[in-house]
Amino acid sequence: MSTSNLTAKYRPQTFTDVAGQQAVKTILSRAAQQDKIAPAYLFSGTRGVGKTTIARIFAKALNCVNAPTAEPCNVCENCRQITAGIGVDVVEIDAASHGKVDDARRLKEDIGYAPIEFRYKVFIIDEAHMLTTQAFNALLKTLEEPPSHATFIMATTETHKFPATIISRCQHYAFKMLSTSELTAHLNNILQMEKVEFESGAVDLIAKRGAGSVRDSMSLLGQVLALGSEKLLEADVRSILGLAGKDVFFTLMQAIHSRDLVSVGEVVKQVLDRGLDLGFFIRELSSCWRNMFLLGQSGERAIPLLDLSTEEAKEFMHWAQTFDRSFVHACWQMTVDGQRKVMSSLEPAMALELLLLNMASLSDLISMERAGALTNAGGAAIPAPTPAAPAPPTQRPAPASMPPNSAPPSGEAPPWQNAPAQQNGMQGGSTQASMMPASNRPMGRSESGSPAGGKATNEMGSEDSSLPDAAKSEPTQELNAPAATSTPAMNGPRDFEGFMKYVVDSGANGTVAGLNKCKGLLADGKLVLTCANPFHKNQISTRDTLAAINRLSAEYFGSDIEVELVVNSKGIRKSRQQLRAEVEANPDVMRVIEAFGASIIAVDPRRDL
Repeated sequence: MSTSNLTAKYRPQTFTDVAGQQAVKTILSRAAQQDKIAPAYLFSGTRGVGKTTIARIFAKALNCVNAPTAEPCNVCENCRQITAGIGVDVVEIDAASHGKVDDARRLKEDIGYAPIEFRYKVFIIDEAHMLTTQAFNALLKTLEEPPSHATFIMATTETHKFPATIISRCQHYAFKMLSTSELTAHLNNILQMEKVEFESGAVDLIAKRGAGSVRDSMSLLGQVLALGSEKLLEADVRSILGLAGKDVFFTLMQAIHSRDLVSVGEVVKQVLDRGLDLGFFIRELSSCWRNMFLLGQSGERAIPLLDLSTEEAKEFMHWAQTFDRSFVHACWQMTVDGQRKVMSSLEPAMALELLLLNMASLSDLISMERAGALTNAGGAAIPAPTPAAPAPPTQRPAPASMPPNSAPPSGEAPPWQNAPAQQNGMQGGSTQASMMPASNRPMGRSESGSPAGGKATNEMGSEDSSLPDAAKSEPTQELNAPAATSTPAMNGPRDFEGFMKYVVDSGANGTVAGLNKCKGLLADGKLVLTCANPFHKNQISTRDTLAAINRLSAEYFGSDIEVELVVNSKGIRKSRQQLRAEVEANPDVMRVIEAFGASIIAVDPRRDL
């Protein structure tokens, strides 16, 4: 059976027979029944959704012998003439071949004559956007004030090409694309009338491939039925229409999950060798990611929404639990965004392969968030963190025979000099101390956090009687500790937080005004004080204030400590040109641009929450 015969044979002849467009059918049927006809109508929508078909049914309803009526009878002579296309008072014009100004002028002359046989003269202009500007202008006055016995129906797929003056003179009805369920029901009805057995999956596939168009779906159905099989099978539909099966997508999922780039390339080669439709392949791939995302988020509750069979739902549920949800969402978005790029590319196969390889390598490609995090406040790239060296074994208590103040082994540095250098502006205090290895912890506290000079306790918190009496009676001083003084807070942790407590307890906080606004960090035998801005640094850098800070730090940390003042880079405003230059010089940003073909649109200062 040829496609044209199938489409013409089952063209709807009443409003009820038309698939979808319920709102438009109701309005026009009621207008015909009440004999309230507008001067002009504009039907817009994608191809094959019933614009011309409904225009013909409306013309029959207006001119039926039983008019005014909601539905044409299709039995009277008027209805049969209009159905056959020979009704003298119903004129159907193809604007693609009759869109010049001379055609519009002849139409304007014809409309002045009364109907010869019917009640109304109906002018159906198909593909009306093909009319020239001069033709539109010639019809302006006629559309606004036509004779009472005439009406215009213009059908188009491109409303944006219509002058606003034409649209304002028409009743505009937008025809919607049909849903997959509506198309499936329509195709099932046709197959039943044709007495052809079919698999539900085959009909669903044709409906999805039809993309909301009844005519496209009918054409595809006629193409598959031309095979002459006794039963419509899903495998035949995929073979004839060049559509990928679920096995191809599940194989692709396995390759992406295992990050096997060679297997991904083999899937692309299989798609090309079988001559599959790349556009529909990407649409189905997007549906796969959607299925996995919804199943991963909502579980079995999402199965009715996705309209999946039991076997397919089980398979998609497996992959939804295999992939991370954020990965599925990212791949779904990449597929939707990349669909247009693939189809508009000069090398669509290569664009498709690049898209799939990006998915498989997604975890290896640097993200924009990490690219921003890898740039510090000063604009310099922070090197990647190196694995931390294993902590040295915890020192055991010295035996009773060993003097408490024995010197450490030769070459051992004080604990604060072993502290790892960290980024300026990080908070010191207990957070820094907790991140250090046991051997590098600030002096003054044991590993458990209790004062080093206090009595040793066991895990239950009681005094440990197993220690020698000498260890109980005398506090054990840590190796290389500076000489003890009687100043306040000397038994606290040797960090910036303890230093600030020492300053307050010693009553010197008034002498070093502004020090409490600084952020401190111990690094390489230095006390680095980060000021909020240049004005703050000038306040701290006065001769008296700086001398007081040096004196207090020497008392607290030891005489070999060095004080360094820096300004927080956030307190220095940079121009957008400087920020852009720093971003463009960042190697991680360049990797992102090369990997995704991205471009820098704007550069703004970071706003850390």
